[in-house]
Amino acid sequence: MTLILRSAILNDIGLIRTNNEDSALAGDRLVAVADGMGGLPAGEVASEIVIRILDELIPPTAPDAAADALRAVVSTANQRIHAAITADPARDGMGTTLTAGLLAGNTLVLAQVGDSRCYLLRDGELTQLTRDDTFVQALVDQGALTRDQARHHPQRSLVTRAVQGSDAPPAIGALTVLAGDRLLLCSDGLSDYVEDASIASALASYSDRQHCGEQLVKLAHQAGAPDNVTVVISDIVED
Repeated sequence: MTLILRSAILNDIGLIRTNNEDSALAGDRLVAVADGMGGLPAGEVASEIVIRILDELIPPTAPDAAADALRAVVSTANQRIHAAITADPARDGMGTTLTAGLLAGNTLVLAQVGDSRCYLLRDGELTQLTRDDTFVQALVDQGALTRDQARHHPQRSLVTRAVQGSDAPPAIGALTVLAGDRLLLCSDGLSDYVEDASIASALASYSDRQHCGEQLVKLAHQAGAPDNVTVVISDIVED
């Protein structure tokens, strides 16, 4: 049995921003979300760089090789972003988050830098598979904040790691997946403003991936959508 991904991407500018710094990718075995930072136009340049490198990747079929490939993508992206900043110092400070999932057999290999997230919906239960690289997540880990307090903290968007030209390897994780699992990759324009329970309900209620994505964006709009909102909904199916 061969497992593949069937996906839908929705990329929304939100209700307040005048530009969209998010980029995303969805293939049969590779999905990713990148949320650029650093202001016009540098953030969108950085997110496009990392997604373009991923788009050129021929996905390995072995989990260890998949992990190495994702590490290499981040390394190359850092090199290209550093070169772009050197060529135009006005771009200094630009960078991007990256959350990428590569399906190798029945193993999903995840690479994470920043605060874009990957969730798994299995049998109606939602699990966050990634850990945010943020100031408030560090406080949660220390027991200084609850998850609910972190959601409303004024510095919740302060990212502590990003792909921004230095040699910052991604966090790598892996899990066994099953046909029927549903993945959500999203920028913080969704996860910072929409409760996990509402995300889980939408993922479970809308079997059509496009409609599901539209509902998630609608929930972000109802919460004010002050940031760009990007979602990739992927169903794991037998080929």
